[in-house]
Amino acid sequence: MPQSVFPILDRRLRSASPAPLAVGLSGGGDSLALLLVTRAWAQAHGRRIIALTVDHGLNPDSAGWTRFCSETAERLDVGFRALRWTGDKPATGLPAAARAARHALLADAAREAGAKVLLLGHTADDLTESAAMRAEGSTVPDAREWSPSPAWPEGRDVFLLRPLLAVGRAALRDYLREIGETWIDDPANENVRFARARARTALSSPRRGEGDPAEQGGGGSAGDDGSILNSGPSGKPHAAPSTTLCVVPLPTMWGGLVLARSATPSTVAMAALCAAGTARPPRGDSLAQLARRLRDGEPFVITLAGARIEADGGGITVMRDAGEIRRDGLAPLPLSPGESVVWDGRFEITTDRADMAVRPLAGLATKLPAAQRTRLKAIPAAARPTLPVLVRHDGAASCPILAEPPPVRVRALAVTRFEAATGCVDSEPAP
Repeated sequence: MPQSVFPILDRRLRSASPAPLAVGLSGGGDSLALLLVTRAWAQAHGRRIIALTVDHGLNPDSAGWTRFCSETAERLDVGFRALRWTGDKPATGLPAAARAARHALLADAAREAGAKVLLLGHTADDLTESAAMRAEGSTVPDAREWSPSPAWPEGRDVFLLRPLLAVGRAALRDYLREIGETWIDDPANENVRFARARARTALSSPRRGEGDPAEQGGGGSAGDDGSILNSGPSGKPHAAPSTTLCVVPLPTMWGGLVLARSATPSTVAMAALCAAGTARPPRGDSLAQLARRLRDGEPFVITLAGARIEADGGGITVMRDAGEIRRDGLAPLPLSPGESVVWDGRFEITTDRADMAVRPLAGLATKLPAAQRTRLKAIPAAARPTLPVLVRHDGAASCPILAEPPPVRVRALAVTRFEAATGCVDSEPAP
């Protein structure tokens, strides 16, 4: 069985990379089989592995499951980290909340470990169950072999790899039995309160599968929604010609995106998500309205998913909507020396100083140095109030996007996020 998965790992991963590979391990049969297969591939190429286990605090046996995972990782001589979803749990929407928490915890831990790829144990049965759920009215999308992490901003620079999507759950358990491995059976997989458990029962698949049904299937977040991403015949996301970013004479990375006028509605919607730094894709009427405006071919200005979209004959400019910042409020974010923070979902900022905070530029443009005020004119007017500005304790202000050299290390995330979401990155990035 491992040999049937190795070609996928060969295609998606860098054999000589010094970065570790992160593997989600629940202790169930699917994730245990994935860990064993990944370990065999990694040993052949000298790669390191870290197993990540999430305790959602939803089952009295979960601490024991975490111990099982820790002992398994130790026995297999791979790294291990236990993660826990803390805080109050919602009374409604628990499966979606648990899924979002799991993705965020795993992505954070993978990135902190230096891993760019997080492997997950979804199987062919998960795809079949998702189809059954959609037939009953659910909007759950199919898990994809390769995709960016749906958690934002925790999942920045982290990609998900699901190499077992062509393998059935029963085959994985046969493999584990053959090599003498045991796994955890989670009774929540039989709880018909959850849509996936009902689908699993209706399809007469093995009664007990992987992990918590609350964790299965993705959906609802950036890069995890098939209605936004384009997919090629193989099921892998791809970048259509219309996703090419236009080259415009803007100072460094200003946080927005400029697309060709021929961009598809799904491409523009994803650009809106990335430029706004938000995590919930537009759906329904909003997406239909965007499609109509693009089809009409006339100039227009609309807001979508926290972004402002300006379209004319020359192209489509997508930027953070200043009105959204004013309505929602964006409190000053203090910066701590040596720590990287993501501000407004759009800019990663790192500083060695402790006497400054970041906030929107709106209302502070006149406090910028003269050279920065000059450079500001090159940025679309509607985008200017949403730029980050650093304010020192003495009141001095500086925009790191406009400063030469910038007073902090700053990285605009919109372009790399957009490229990842539209399939421009289809294998493990270089370290």
